[in-house]
Amino acid sequence: MIRFRGLAHFLICLGAASALNAQPGGTGHAPLLPQMLIDEIRPTAAYPRNSEGAFLGLRDGRIMFAYSRFTGGGGDDDAAEIAARTSADEGRSWSKDSLLVARGTAVNVMSVSFLRLRDGRIAMFYLRKSTKTDSRPYVTFSSDEAKTWTEARPCIDQPGYYVLNNDRVIQLRSGRILMPVALHTGPDGKFNSRGKVMVYLSDDEGVSWRRSRNVLEFPGASRGGLQEPGVVELKSGRVLMFMRTMTGVQYLSESRDGGLSWSPARPSRIWSPLSPASMKRIPATGDLLMVWNDHSHVDPSLRATEQGSHVMGGKRTPLTAAISRNEGKSWILRHDIEDAPDGWYCYTAIYFDRDRVLLGFSSGGRGLPLLSKLDLVSFPISALYAKPAGK
Repeated sequence: MIRFRGLAHFLICLGAASALNAQPGGTGHAPLLPQMLIDEIRPTAAYPRNSEGAFLGLRDGRIMFAYSRFTGGGGDDDAAEIAARTSADEGRSWSKDSLLVARGTAVNVMSVSFLRLRDGRIAMFYLRKSTKTDSRPYVTFSSDEAKTWTEARPCIDQPGYYVLNNDRVIQLRSGRILMPVALHTGPDGKFNSRGKVMVYLSDDEGVSWRRSRNVLEFPGASRGGLQEPGVVELKSGRVLMFMRTMTGVQYLSESRDGGLSWSPARPSRIWSPLSPASMKRIPATGDLLMVWNDHSHVDPSLRATEQGSHVMGGKRTPLTAAISRNEGKSWILRHDIEDAPDGWYCYTAIYFDRDRVLLGFSSGGRGLPLLSKLDLVSFPISALYAKPAGK
């Protein structure tokens, strides 16, 4: 269902008004980002959860969006497949779904990432959960613009419970592919909530993979450890990694050798609940864009801690966009994308198409199960640079 978010926001997207203040009843710390429209993929009896997607630009100008479509319930261990739809008008409207990856004999398949390789082929990565203790990323390739795909194969040989988030695999300027994952397997072989982070690298367009030299662990006691990593290449050639934690902030690490080795994880000042951030470079400006649940405005006594989720601390709201002009050292021009106090926004995919930004993110709460709905949002890149009202 396509909807505008009110006449005022529609006018903003046409350049007819300035940024609005946060809506009454919202968190109120940043103005709502000027948006044009939102296409909702709502839960149904047949598909009770729709979440974790990624965008792909096709040669004919269309944009594909693939996402996790659950058929057996709303939990991470329920049956799921990967569905896709396309847009021929920069995300203003979308086709009906088609099945992209069937579950087969697995528990589920989910969390897709796309890469356009240097030779023109498309690589698609996704998690295949064979058992409740064996979850590994797989890769498949297409030479005909996503019409057909090669037989998928695992990127990691040894079994374990690996988490690869959606829209996370990147290719460096050197051609090397980086796939950041968190391992949640304990010494007993069972699932362990305390994550350890590592990166798998490929120097042959995804044919073979090797693990980074070091594994990142949380520096101290932590039930959650380091989770759901993402990476972005900086202009200097270094690679920045960001990870969610239970401490109320994102943790960071850097690599100076193309992802082979990583600095010890350290806390940032990116205030956040136990929820992933997403980060990509804006082609038109060269700045970094980050989308995350910004909790910088939350009273420190209410933020998430290792001891538990407090009033605001555990909530994945608001969903905020910000710009960095200094390679992630600081973030400015913050705008909320969604700010409902009872909303639940996470697992954001980011895509740039000419002068527009497309976002796809899970959007639950507000009377729906937390991970049940997807929103596909389209707005002009210029909206990110609108000076917040009153600033």
